[in-house]
Amino acid sequence: MVNWIWIFLIAGGFLFAAVGGKIDEASQALFDGVKTGVTISLGMIGVLAFWMGIMRIAEEGGLVRAAARVLGPVVRFLFPDVPRDHPALGYILSNLTANVFGLGNAATPMGIRAMQELQKLNPDPTRASAAMCTLLVVNTASVTLLPTTIIAIRANMGATNPADVVGTTLLATAISTAAAIVLDRWYRRRHFGRPFSGGPNRPDGGTSSGSAAQKNGRCRGPGEGDGRV
Repeated sequence: MVNWIWIFLIAGGFLFAAVGGKIDEASQALFDGVKTGVTISLGMIGVLAFWMGIMRIAEEGGLVRAAARVLGPVVRFLFPDVPRDHPALGYILSNLTANVFGLGNAATPMGIRAMQELQKLNPDPTRASAAMCTLLVVNTASVTLLPTTIIAIRANMGATNPADVVGTTLLATAISTAAAIVLDRWYRRRHFGRPFSGGPNRPDGGTSSGSAAQKNGRCRGPGEGDGRV
């Protein structure tokens, strides 16, 4: 579907350029965009490699584990229906830690592995579970202490002080994360009658009582009845 959207946008752009008699300008803009993209990518390689190395050193030195311990209670609050000793929690912690340091490229593989592990706990493999919905929301709106990718782009584009966006980025991501968590809790309470879909003390992450929707841990969309998102 995304490929078709891109094809539509590119074809539409050239069509309107041809109708307006600006096909030469559109072609030049295309090549300029490609050149700029390659230049920015090459400029970011060094910065991203540096921060990936710092992340590796922090992992070997125990800083990542310390951050994971700090985030542990938060993760257990956000994912009460995931058993405490399940591998999914470890991948979720690694994903959130990488996002906090602005290392989206490092966070992506951990997010994928976390989704795969959560799928194993999903009672209906054809639908996203409540925990999977929460991970997607939190991962998208994650708090970022150090936006390394943005800093790299700004440095490559000649910004006088590439790191002056740290404060505003932290504020913006903190607000977005708070809003994401509030909405996630609200939707869980609305569709399950309580903010969580499972009990944190159950070894299987299930509920001891409640409706069928609470027991299977699925998120339902508004007006779907027994349907699940």
